[in-house]
Amino acid sequence: MTTNAWLPLLVLASSLIPGLIIFTLPEKAVAWRITLNLGGALLKILLLVLMMIGVFHGVNYEFRVPLVPGIDFVLHADALSLLFVNLSAVLWLATTVYAIGYLEDSPNRSRFFGYFSLCVTTTVGLAMAGNLLTFLVFYEALTLSTYPLVVHRGTEVARKAGRTYLAYTLLGGVLLLAGTIWLHALTGTLEFVDRGFVRGLDLDPATLRMVFTLLILGVGVKAALVPLHAWLPQAMVAPAPVSALLHAVAVVKAGAFGVVRIIYDVFGIEFAAELGVTLPLAVLAAVTIIYGSVRALFQEDLKRRLAFSTVSQVSYITLGVAIAGPIATIGGLAHLVHQGFMKITLFFCAGNYAETLGVHKVSELRGIGRRMPWTTAAFTVAAFGMIGVPPVVGFVSKWYLGLGALEVGQDWVVYVLAGSSLLNAAYFLPLVRAAWFEPPPDEWPHERNFGRKETAWMLLLPPLFTALAALAWGLFASMPGTPLDWVQFIAARKYGS
Repeated sequence: MTTNAWLPLLVLASSLIPGLIIFTLPEKAVAWRITLNLGGALLKILLLVLMMIGVFHGVNYEFRVPLVPGIDFVLHADALSLLFVNLSAVLWLATTVYAIGYLEDSPNRSRFFGYFSLCVTTTVGLAMAGNLLTFLVFYEALTLSTYPLVVHRGTEVARKAGRTYLAYTLLGGVLLLAGTIWLHALTGTLEFVDRGFVRGLDLDPATLRMVFTLLILGVGVKAALVPLHAWLPQAMVAPAPVSALLHAVAVVKAGAFGVVRIIYDVFGIEFAAELGVTLPLAVLAAVTIIYGSVRALFQEDLKRRLAFSTVSQVSYITLGVAIAGPIATIGGLAHLVHQGFMKITLFFCAGNYAETLGVHKVSELRGIGRRMPWTTAAFTVAAFGMIGVPPVVGFVSKWYLGLGALEVGQDWVVYVLAGSSLLNAAYFLPLVRAAWFEPPPDEWPHERNFGRKETAWMLLLPPLFTALAALAWGLFASMPGTPLDWVQFIAARKYGS
């Protein structure tokens, strides 16, 4: 098998180098900043296309150097990492376009876009981590690169949210570090392996359960599992592009991706089920799903409602992998991508409402579909997807999760999915109805003049693109090259088929 060590580094460098240069640019260097942002995003996608072609033809993409005695720093592109890296790259491009338009007249743009690029770099590095220690390095780097984005506005509310975010995520990092050290002491290795490197070793099951708990709690902070979720709604004080990035690409997805790696490539799904740790994790995910949906019902602030929706929706990923069946795994991993496109659409639309009309509250959405029809159409598609209405892609995720639960005799999961969908409908459908069918107010809270346009094109294009993708992947889910097609390949690998 041919090995290429440099392409993973180039994928990292395509966002790292532009980010470092952007830090040095003056605020007036708008053209340079846009060129570096968009150029880096497009280059990353091109490199990933080359990498996917290479993987298809049997090329092994791995970069390895010694990190500490006995453990290497490893970047490795496998099927699972490419799923997450491609999600990050495509949504980074969409969010970059959106952020350029959103922050057009804002201060400290070079600082913002510098950290923005570092955030994507650490997310991609985390996705390509070839062992648990490399994952931990990027996991902590992600915390440090996203904190300045959370507190970007510099208000006291933003600083308070940033302190909460740091307290939670650094605690998660400590737990993950403790579990990593303990696991290395037990096994002598931390290398990710299909079906897990822990299985087959003669180790005390009670000790392994404790290690598993530490690792899951460590990544569970970023995955917003109850009761480790409280930082997420507070982080909504950040600008809309940051909220979109945190919820759809970076932090919460990094946590969910960590859960996937620990279950499949550290313990192995069959061995984890034998240890008896998957069912409690599935129950915790189910509790989080219902809790987040119930809390979303009572949020008047639109972004906070979407934040609690994220608490609920991201746990579908954890639920899918913890059910311990190949069909449920397909649903959970597909939702990693599907939720990303739906949720980023919702946050783009919320940002458009705020930036164009000064609308921040649920009660202010009356008649907004008549003033901003294209934005509201995108919002409607994404909301229907979150509920699970076909043919939007959220239906595909829930369908496979339900079938997977029945496959392994976990019928109770179907009731959780049904209850969650009803709650999703309860907190999304009133917004859609008010937006389209109620009369608009005489004046909006703070309307900006875009002439005859609905809003700036750089604010409108990204949600239209992501909403269209969410709809297309639902309509053509079984076609080759879709996220569903790719995760079916991953599931076969993880279950040894």
